[in-house]
Amino acid sequence: MVNQGDGPHGGIRGGGAAEGLGGDLHLELSDGPGGRRGALIRALRDAVRTGRLAPGTRLPPYRSLAADLGLARNTVAEAYAELVAEGWLTARQGSGTRVAARAEPPRPVRPPGTLTPPLPRRPRYDLVQGAPDAASFPRAAWLASTRRALTAAPNEAFGPGDPRGRPELRRAVADYLTRARGVRAEPDRVVICPGFAGALRLLGRVLSGTIAVESYGLGFHRSLLADAGLGTVALPIDEHGARVEELAATGAGAVLLTPAHQFPTGGSLHAERRAAVVDWARATGGLVLEDDYDGEFRYDRQPVGAVQGLDPERVVYVGSVSKSLSPALRVGWMVLPAHLVDAVLAAKGERESWTSALDQLALADFIACGSYDRHVRRMRRHYRRRRDRLLTVLAERAPHVRVTGIAAGLHAVLELPPGTERTVVQGAAWQGLAVEALGPYRHGEATGVPGDGLVVGYGTPPEHAFSGALDALCQALPPAR
Repeated sequence: MVNQGDGPHGGIRGGGAAEGLGGDLHLELSDGPGGRRGALIRALRDAVRTGRLAPGTRLPPYRSLAADLGLARNTVAEAYAELVAEGWLTARQGSGTRVAARAEPPRPVRPPGTLTPPLPRRPRYDLVQGAPDAASFPRAAWLASTRRALTAAPNEAFGPGDPRGRPELRRAVADYLTRARGVRAEPDRVVICPGFAGALRLLGRVLSGTIAVESYGLGFHRSLLADAGLGTVALPIDEHGARVEELAATGAGAVLLTPAHQFPTGGSLHAERRAAVVDWARATGGLVLEDDYDGEFRYDRQPVGAVQGLDPERVVYVGSVSKSLSPALRVGWMVLPAHLVDAVLAAKGERESWTSALDQLALADFIACGSYDRHVRRMRRHYRRRRDRLLTVLAERAPHVRVTGIAAGLHAVLELPPGTERTVVQGAAWQGLAVEALGPYRHGEATGVPGDGLVVGYGTPPEHAFSGALDALCQALPPAR
């Protein structure tokens, strides 16, 4: 369709390459030499040159274009004729006027002796931790929830968003966390955020001083705290999780923990330490930041409840759907102590600009109708089978390699002989396998921490590639000594 623009500028709305113009191309007729005819020629030439009118695109008949732009027919006809003569357009009887096919510009010639840098080779297999099995996303159930949510949504849901998040999702999250994770949650304490990183950015704006972090964790999270002006101090870990008895000596006012499944080493915080960290927070006025990143996926016994249930006024509980559904959704939540709610909302701003209201509505329905529970149960069985296959293959082909952190989550840690971590990662790359070393997760000031290892994510590969990924992993592991 061809439309008349406002004022001295005419507009053409266009799209399809072969059949004509659709709805998203605009031609501006600017002042300049040649009057309106010259302005049209320049606008069309510029649209072709920049690729907004692709080769083969059929232009409107000059009568239609003239009528919509308020030009004389002869003006448009002459502009078309000149552009045909210049080679920008072609005109054939019965085919109309189209953008001419043009040769690609020659590529720059490299000076003699200059080598072309090789393109990075994409790994054939992927055992990097951090992502669920993308092929298992419940598309049909999600689509059904999206349809129901959009049908039932009030009109105000399509306006500026509430920084707290949609009330439908806050209610659904509060009900689910109370039932499934032992969280003491009320909807007015829930603030929706775009995953854990988004929550940490917000908390970084309201906290101050030094935060204790586990001696192994995501460097990205430590960087977010540093960007907010917060210092971090390393808290040692062992097979029972973080050694919270050393918190008092750090001088920290808050501590960031992964109590259900320490990331990445894999242990869960011992019951005595869970009580001790809450006692520390009560005695000092401190705060516990609980990252429950994969709390739903426990395989050998019942899931460990959230630390937040011990004292909701001293613990910030943070969760998301990044592991349980997909990181592409960018939806997470914080359950906040009462004294932090207003400060976090003030840091977030007056309107929701982080997380799509439509995704929130769909997730609220997905949880409320039971689809989320069914999906989590199905994926728990799926990932447990993945874990068991990993353990079976390693027991058969690399029995000398000790595997830890296997009771929960989507990854395991393989212990390596001292000094072999880098070599094994390089060897895996030669096998076409992407896998991560344990060392980069270490805090720069950590002491007395585990040795060399691999962090193996068994959730990521599609099913057809999992066996090949395990074979490549075994090929890269060092032999028994």
